[in-house]
Amino acid sequence: MRPWQAALVVLAAALGCRISAAAAQDYPAKPITIVVPFTPAGAGDILARMLGQKLEERWGKSIVVENKPGAGGVIGAQFVARAAADGYTLLVAPSSTMAINVTLFKNLSYDPAVDFVPVALVAQTVFVLVVNPDLPVRSVAELISYAKSHPGLSYATAGPGVPHHLFAELFKSMTGIDMSPVAYRGSLPALNDVVAGHVPLMFVDIGPALGILKSGKVRPLGVSTRARFATLPDIPSIAESGLPDFDAASWQMLVAPMKTPRPVIDKLHYEVETILAAPDMKDRIAGDGMVAMGGQSVESLQDFVKAEIVRWGAVVQQAGLAGSQ
Repeated sequence: MRPWQAALVVLAAALGCRISAAAAQDYPAKPITIVVPFTPAGAGDILARMLGQKLEERWGKSIVVENKPGAGGVIGAQFVARAAADGYTLLVAPSSTMAINVTLFKNLSYDPAVDFVPVALVAQTVFVLVVNPDLPVRSVAELISYAKSHPGLSYATAGPGVPHHLFAELFKSMTGIDMSPVAYRGSLPALNDVVAGHVPLMFVDIGPALGILKSGKVRPLGVSTRARFATLPDIPSIAESGLPDFDAASWQMLVAPMKTPRPVIDKLHYEVETILAAPDMKDRIAGDGMVAMGGQSVESLQDFVKAEIVRWGAVVQQAGLAGSQ
Protein backbone atom coordinates (compact mmCIF):
# COMPACT_ATOMS: atom_id res chain seq x y z
CA MET A 1 0.00 0.00 0.00
CA ARG A 2 1.35 3.41 -0.96
CA PRO A 3 1.73 6.15 1.69
CA TRP A 4 -1.13 8.21 0.30
CA GLN A 5 -3.41 5.15 0.30
CA ALA A 6 -2.52 4.37 3.91
CA ALA A 7 -3.27 7.97 4.83
CA LEU A 8 -6.70 7.70 3.23
CA VAL A 9 -7.46 4.53 5.20
CA VAL A 10 -6.52 6.26 8.47
CA LEU A 11 -8.60 9.31 7.53
CA ALA A 12 -11.60 7.17 6.62
CA ALA A 13 -11.36 5.29 9.91
CA ALA A 14 -11.14 8.54 11.85
CA LEU A 15 -14.15 9.96 10.00
CA GLY A 16 -16.07 6.72 10.62
CA CYS A 17 -15.40 6.92 14.37
CA ARG A 18 -16.44 10.59 14.40
CA ILE A 19 -19.68 9.82 12.53
CA SER A 20 -20.45 6.90 14.88
CA ALA A 21 -19.84 9.09 17.93
CA ALA A 22 -22.07 11.81 16.50
CA ALA A 23 -24.79 9.26 15.74
CA ALA A 24 -24.64 8.01 19.33
CA GLN A 25 -24.84 11.56 20.66
CA ASP A 26 -28.08 12.12 18.72
CA TYR A 27 -29.40 8.62 19.43
CA PRO A 28 -32.29 8.01 19.58
CA ALA A 29 -33.59 10.49 17.04
CA LYS A 30 -36.63 8.42 16.04
CA PRO A 31 -38.78 5.55 17.39
CA ILE A 32 -37.07 2.30 18.33
CA THR A 33 -38.60 -1.10 17.59
CA ILE A 34 -38.01 -3.98 20.00
CA VAL A 35 -38.84 -7.28 18.30
CA VAL A 36 -40.08 -10.24 20.37
CA PRO A 37 -39.77 -13.52 18.43
CA PHE A 38 -42.75 -15.10 20.20
CA THR A 39 -46.43 -14.32 20.83
CA PRO A 40 -47.61 -11.70 23.37
CA ALA A 41 -47.79 -12.37 27.13
CA GLY A 42 -44.66 -14.54 27.29
CA ALA A 43 -41.55 -13.69 29.30
CA GLY A 44 -39.81 -11.91 26.43
CA ASP A 45 -42.89 -9.85 25.62
CA ILE A 46 -43.36 -8.83 29.26
CA LEU A 47 -39.72 -7.78 29.58
CA ALA A 48 -39.71 -5.92 26.25
CA ARG A 49 -42.73 -3.85 27.32
CA MET A 50 -41.20 -3.13 30.73
CA LEU A 51 -37.95 -1.96 29.11
CA GLY A 52 -39.83 -0.02 26.45
CA GLN A 53 -41.84 1.88 29.04
CA LYS A 54 -38.73 2.79 31.04
CA LEU A 55 -36.73 3.82 27.95
CA GLU A 56 -39.60 6.05 26.81
CA GLU A 57 -39.59 7.72 30.22
CA ARG A 58 -35.83 8.28 30.10
CA TRP A 59 -35.51 9.34 26.45
CA GLY A 60 -38.89 10.81 25.60
CA LYS A 61 -38.92 8.75 22.39
CA SER A 62 -41.44 6.15 21.27
CA ILE A 63 -40.51 2.48 21.82
CA VAL A 64 -42.58 0.05 19.76
CA VAL A 65 -42.76 -3.62 20.78
CA GLU A 66 -43.45 -5.83 17.77
CA ASN A 67 -44.19 -9.55 18.06
CA LYS A 68 -42.85 -11.67 15.18
CA PRO A 69 -43.53 -15.26 16.25
CA GLY A 70 -42.89 -18.40 14.28
CA ALA A 71 -40.49 -21.30 13.75
CA GLY A 72 -39.34 -21.42 17.37
CA GLY A 73 -38.19 -17.81 17.38
CA VAL A 74 -36.33 -18.03 14.07
CA ILE A 75 -38.54 -15.61 12.12
CA GLY A 76 -38.12 -12.73 14.57
CA ALA A 77 -34.39 -13.35 15.03
CA GLN A 78 -33.77 -13.50 11.30
CA PHE A 79 -35.69 -10.24 10.82
CA VAL A 80 -33.48 -8.38 13.30
CA ALA A 81 -30.28 -10.00 12.03
CA ARG A 82 -31.04 -8.53 8.58
CA ALA A 83 -32.23 -5.13 9.86
CA ALA A 84 -30.24 -1.91 9.54
CA ALA A 85 -27.43 -1.89 12.12
CA ASP A 86 -28.29 1.55 13.51
CA GLY A 87 -29.74 0.79 16.95
CA TYR A 88 -33.36 1.32 15.91
CA THR A 89 -34.26 -2.38 15.59
CA LEU A 90 -33.50 -4.55 18.63
CA LEU A 91 -34.39 -8.07 19.70
CA VAL A 92 -35.33 -9.49 23.09
CA ALA A 93 -33.96 -12.99 22.59
CA PRO A 94 -34.41 -15.98 24.91
CA SER A 95 -31.78 -18.65 25.45
CA SER A 96 -33.56 -20.90 22.96
CA THR A 97 -33.07 -18.32 20.20
CA MET A 98 -29.51 -17.41 21.18
CA ALA A 99 -28.11 -20.81 22.19
CA ILE A 100 -30.33 -23.89 21.85
CA ASN A 101 -31.47 -23.34 18.25
CA VAL A 102 -27.90 -23.55 16.95
CA THR A 103 -27.85 -27.32 17.52
CA LEU A 104 -31.60 -27.99 17.40
CA PHE A 105 -32.13 -26.65 13.85
CA LYS A 106 -30.62 -28.39 10.86
CA ASN A 107 -30.28 -25.20 8.77
CA LEU A 108 -30.52 -22.17 11.03
CA SER A 109 -30.89 -18.95 9.04
CA TYR A 110 -28.89 -16.82 11.50
CA ASP A 111 -25.81 -17.24 13.71
CA PRO A 112 -26.33 -15.79 17.22
CA ALA A 113 -22.60 -15.34 17.84
CA VAL A 114 -21.99 -13.65 14.48
CA ASP A 115 -25.18 -11.77 13.64
CA PHE A 116 -25.91 -10.14 17.01
CA VAL A 117 -24.08 -8.04 19.57
CA PRO A 118 -25.43 -8.27 23.15
CA VAL A 119 -26.70 -5.13 24.83
CA ALA A 120 -27.62 -6.61 28.21
CA LEU A 121 -28.65 -9.84 29.89
CA VAL A 122 -32.10 -8.77 31.07
CA ALA A 123 -33.49 -11.61 33.20
CA GLN A 124 -33.42 -15.27 34.12
CA THR A 125 -36.56 -17.37 34.14
CA VAL A 126 -36.43 -19.73 37.09
CA PHE A 127 -37.86 -23.23 36.70
CA VAL A 128 -39.05 -25.60 39.39
CA LEU A 129 -39.17 -29.39 39.38
CA VAL A 130 -42.70 -30.40 40.41
CA VAL A 131 -44.45 -33.73 40.91
CA ASN A 132 -48.04 -34.79 41.29
CA PRO A 133 -48.78 -35.14 45.05
CA ASP A 134 -49.70 -38.80 44.55
CA LEU A 135 -46.12 -39.62 43.54
CA PRO A 136 -44.52 -40.99 46.74
CA VAL A 137 -41.54 -38.61 46.78
CA ARG A 138 -40.89 -35.47 48.80
CA SER A 139 -37.36 -34.56 47.78
CA VAL A 140 -34.99 -34.63 44.82
CA ALA A 141 -33.12 -37.54 46.41
CA GLU A 142 -36.34 -39.53 46.81
CA LEU A 143 -37.29 -38.82 43.19
CA ILE A 144 -33.93 -40.09 41.95
CA SER A 145 -34.30 -43.26 44.03
CA TYR A 146 -37.89 -43.77 42.86
CA ALA A 147 -36.98 -43.20 39.20
CA LYS A 148 -34.16 -45.75 39.39
CA SER A 149 -36.61 -48.37 40.63
CA HIS A 150 -39.26 -47.31 38.08
CA PRO A 151 -37.38 -46.88 34.78
CA GLY A 152 -39.24 -45.14 31.98
CA LEU A 153 -41.00 -42.66 34.25
CA SER A 154 -42.61 -40.01 32.04
CA TYR A 155 -42.24 -36.25 32.35
CA ALA A 156 -44.18 -33.43 30.69
CA THR A 157 -42.60 -30.76 28.52
CA ALA A 158 -43.85 -27.63 26.76
CA GLY A 159 -42.61 -29.06 23.46
CA PRO A 160 -39.50 -30.74 22.05
CA GLY A 161 -36.20 -28.93 22.53
CA VAL A 162 -37.54 -26.20 24.82
CA PRO A 163 -35.97 -25.50 28.25
CA HIS A 164 -38.61 -27.61 30.04
CA HIS A 165 -37.42 -30.56 27.96
CA LEU A 166 -33.69 -29.88 28.10
CA PHE A 167 -33.62 -29.24 31.84
CA ALA A 168 -35.18 -32.67 32.38
CA GLU A 169 -32.64 -34.20 30.00
CA LEU A 170 -29.83 -32.49 31.92
CA PHE A 171 -31.32 -33.88 35.15
CA LYS A 172 -31.42 -37.35 33.57
CA SER A 173 -27.82 -37.23 32.44
CA MET A 174 -26.57 -36.00 35.83
CA THR A 175 -28.47 -38.64 37.83
CA GLY A 176 -28.34 -41.64 35.50
CA ILE A 177 -32.10 -42.16 35.64
CA ASP A 178 -34.33 -43.16 32.73
CA MET A 179 -37.30 -40.90 31.93
CA SER A 180 -39.36 -40.33 28.77
CA PRO A 181 -40.75 -36.97 27.56
CA VAL A 182 -44.41 -36.28 26.83
CA ALA A 183 -44.68 -33.11 24.71
CA TYR A 184 -47.46 -30.54 25.02
CA ARG A 185 -48.17 -27.20 23.32
CA GLY A 186 -47.07 -24.95 26.13
CA SER A 187 -46.40 -24.91 29.87
CA LEU A 188 -49.99 -24.70 31.09
CA PRO A 189 -51.39 -27.76 29.26
CA ALA A 190 -48.39 -29.75 30.46
CA LEU A 191 -48.76 -28.52 34.03
CA ASN A 192 -52.51 -29.22 34.01
CA ASP A 193 -51.80 -32.85 33.15
CA VAL A 194 -49.30 -33.09 36.00
CA VAL A 195 -52.00 -31.70 38.33
CA ALA A 196 -54.47 -34.26 36.96
CA GLY A 197 -51.96 -37.08 37.46
CA HIS A 198 -51.74 -38.05 33.78
CA VAL A 199 -47.99 -37.34 33.85
CA PRO A 200 -46.14 -37.49 37.18
CA LEU A 201 -43.65 -34.64 36.91
CA MET A 202 -42.10 -31.78 34.93
CA PHE A 203 -39.78 -28.81 35.00
CA VAL A 204 -42.01 -25.72 34.74
CA ASP A 205 -41.23 -22.02 34.59
CA ILE A 206 -42.34 -20.40 37.83
CA GLY A 207 -44.30 -17.51 36.28
CA PRO A 208 -47.31 -19.45 34.92
CA ALA A 209 -47.09 -21.95 37.78
CA LEU A 210 -47.20 -19.53 40.75
CA GLY A 211 -50.91 -19.96 41.46
CA ILE A 212 -50.80 -23.76 41.20
CA LEU A 213 -47.64 -23.92 43.33
CA LYS A 214 -49.30 -21.93 46.09
CA SER A 215 -52.48 -24.01 45.88
CA GLY A 216 -50.69 -27.26 46.72
CA LYS A 217 -51.95 -29.02 43.60
CA VAL A 218 -48.37 -30.00 42.77
CA ARG A 219 -45.41 -30.69 45.06
CA PRO A 220 -42.30 -28.61 44.32
CA LEU A 221 -39.04 -30.46 44.87
CA GLY A 222 -36.46 -27.88 43.85
CA VAL A 223 -35.73 -24.81 41.76
CA SER A 224 -33.42 -25.15 38.79
CA THR A 225 -31.05 -22.28 39.63
CA ARG A 226 -28.16 -22.65 42.06
CA ALA A 227 -29.74 -20.11 44.42
CA ARG A 228 -33.28 -20.22 45.78
CA PHE A 229 -35.92 -17.98 44.21
CA ALA A 230 -36.66 -15.07 46.57
CA THR A 231 -40.42 -15.11 45.89
CA LEU A 232 -40.62 -18.79 46.97
CA PRO A 233 -37.85 -19.05 49.57
CA ASP A 234 -39.09 -22.30 51.10
CA ILE A 235 -38.37 -24.30 47.94
CA PRO A 236 -34.76 -25.56 48.01
CA SER A 237 -32.56 -25.52 44.95
CA ILE A 238 -31.79 -28.79 43.19
CA ALA A 239 -28.12 -27.91 43.72
CA GLU A 240 -28.53 -27.95 47.50
CA SER A 241 -30.60 -31.16 47.32
CA GLY A 242 -27.84 -33.52 46.24
CA LEU A 243 -26.83 -32.27 42.77
CA PRO A 244 -24.39 -29.43 43.53
CA ASP A 245 -23.50 -28.85 39.87
CA PHE A 246 -27.09 -28.49 38.67
CA ASP A 247 -27.75 -24.93 37.56
CA ALA A 248 -30.17 -24.24 34.70
CA ALA A 249 -32.27 -21.25 33.75
CA SER A 250 -33.86 -19.83 30.66
CA TRP A 251 -32.71 -16.26 30.04
CA GLN A 252 -33.67 -13.22 28.01
CA MET A 253 -31.10 -10.95 26.35
CA LEU A 254 -31.47 -7.65 24.54
CA VAL A 255 -29.36 -7.74 21.35
CA ALA A 256 -28.76 -5.59 18.26
CA PRO A 257 -27.50 -6.37 14.74
CA MET A 258 -23.76 -7.04 14.91
CA LYS A 259 -22.52 -3.98 13.00
CA THR A 260 -24.42 -1.49 15.14
CA PRO A 261 -21.92 1.32 16.02
CA ARG A 262 -20.22 0.65 19.35
CA PRO A 263 -21.08 4.11 20.77
CA VAL A 264 -24.77 3.31 20.19
CA ILE A 265 -24.36 -0.11 21.86
CA ASP A 266 -22.59 1.54 24.81
CA LYS A 267 -25.41 4.07 25.20
CA LEU A 268 -28.07 1.36 25.09
CA HIS A 269 -26.05 -0.79 27.50
CA TYR A 270 -25.79 2.02 30.04
CA GLU A 271 -29.50 2.86 29.88
CA VAL A 272 -30.69 -0.75 30.16
CA GLU A 273 -28.25 -1.56 32.96
CA THR A 274 -29.47 1.50 34.88
CA ILE A 275 -33.09 0.40 34.44
CA LEU A 276 -32.36 -3.17 35.57
CA ALA A 277 -30.57 -1.97 38.70
CA ALA A 278 -33.61 -0.01 39.94
CA PRO A 279 -35.42 -1.72 42.88
CA ASP A 280 -38.86 -1.20 41.35
CA MET A 281 -37.79 -2.95 38.15
CA LYS A 282 -36.30 -5.86 40.10
CA ASP A 283 -39.59 -6.22 42.00
CA ARG A 284 -41.69 -6.13 38.83
CA ILE A 285 -39.53 -8.77 37.18
CA ALA A 286 -39.61 -10.99 40.29
CA GLY A 287 -43.39 -10.74 40.32
CA ASP A 288 -43.42 -12.46 36.95
CA GLY A 289 -41.28 -15.38 38.12
CA MET A 290 -37.96 -14.02 36.87
CA VAL A 291 -34.75 -12.59 38.29
CA ALA A 292 -33.44 -9.26 36.98
CA MET A 293 -29.90 -9.63 35.73
CA GLY A 294 -27.52 -7.01 34.29
CA GLY A 295 -24.04 -6.24 35.54
CA GLN A 296 -22.05 -7.79 32.67
CA SER A 297 -20.02 -6.11 29.95
CA VAL A 298 -20.78 -6.51 26.26
CA GLU A 299 -17.60 -8.58 25.84
CA SER A 300 -18.43 -10.93 28.71
CA LEU A 301 -21.91 -11.43 27.28
CA GLN A 302 -20.43 -12.39 23.92
CA ASP A 303 -18.35 -15.06 25.70
CA PHE A 304 -21.44 -16.11 27.67
CA VAL A 305 -23.46 -16.69 24.48
CA LYS A 306 -20.68 -18.82 22.98
CA ALA A 307 -20.42 -20.89 26.17
CA GLU A 308 -24.20 -21.41 26.31
CA ILE A 309 -24.23 -22.58 22.68
CA VAL A 310 -21.67 -25.25 23.60
CA ARG A 311 -23.34 -26.20 26.87
CA TRP A 312 -26.87 -26.65 25.57
CA GLY A 313 -25.62 -28.08 22.28
CA ALA A 314 -24.26 -31.02 24.26
CA VAL A 315 -27.62 -31.54 25.99
CA VAL A 316 -29.48 -31.35 22.65
CA GLN A 317 -27.08 -33.95 21.26
CA GLN A 318 -27.58 -36.26 24.26
CA ALA A 319 -31.35 -35.99 23.87
CA GLY A 320 -31.08 -37.03 20.22
CA LEU A 321 -32.58 -33.76 19.03
CA ALA A 322 -29.69 -32.33 17.00
CA GLY A 323 -30.94 -31.15 13.61
CA SER A 324 -34.47 -32.30 14.41
CA GLN A 325 -36.08 -29.03 13.35
